Amino acid sequence: MKIRIAIADDHPLVINGLKLILANNKKMELTGSYNNGYELLKGLNESNPDILILDIHMPGQTGDELAEIIVARYPEIKILALTNEDSVYHIKNMLRKGVHGYILKTTSEDILLGAIQKVYNGEQYLETALKEKVILDTLQAKKQISAAPILSDREKEVLRYIALDMTSQQIADKICVSKRTIDYYRLSMLTKLGVKNVGALVKKGIQLGIIE
Repeated sequence: MKIRIAIADDHPLVINGLKLILANNKKMELTGSYNNGYELLKGLNESNPDILILDIHMPGQTGDELAEIIVARYPEIKILALTNEDSVYHIKNMLRKGVHGYILKTTSEDILLGAIQKVYNGEQYLETALKEKVILDTLQAKKQISAAPILSDREKEVLRYIALDMTSQQIADKICVSKRTIDYYRLSMLTKLGVKNVGALVKKGIQLGIIE
């Protein structure tokens, strides 16, 4: 039985190139190609592939937004991100959204076909260079956390609520303390993390892995 594959990308050259690659492979077949999120979601309502090759930058809804929708609606579809973005942020963001693989448009045909097969088999796939970047970033983040001023569990909890754009009063009501106590936690965290405002505080919390 052939692996059924759909492609979502707004560049005709990319789609045509993928079509040629798949046409020469007896184990795979193309079931559909889509230029934007609207066409993709409409097409998936009619026919589901085994694998969806998904670009990140698309007109309208972006790849990460579409991945989240597709994972929720069609959990049986395995998503392989194919993109020019090699930043750790984009890789981790797509993996958090539920994609099963992540490769670059500069990759070779053999790597692409191998990635499709691995994802189809239920494995997660990252190109070697991308995997190394993610591992290095994770190690650096752990070093930053170990070297960073220690926040109490309560401060971390408050920081996560701040990241959700909750006011001091809302947070106070949520965890059953006074607004003055929340304001104290805010000031304490600003001092410990060496930042001057809430925006920088949230950014620092993300860098340290306190906020996901």
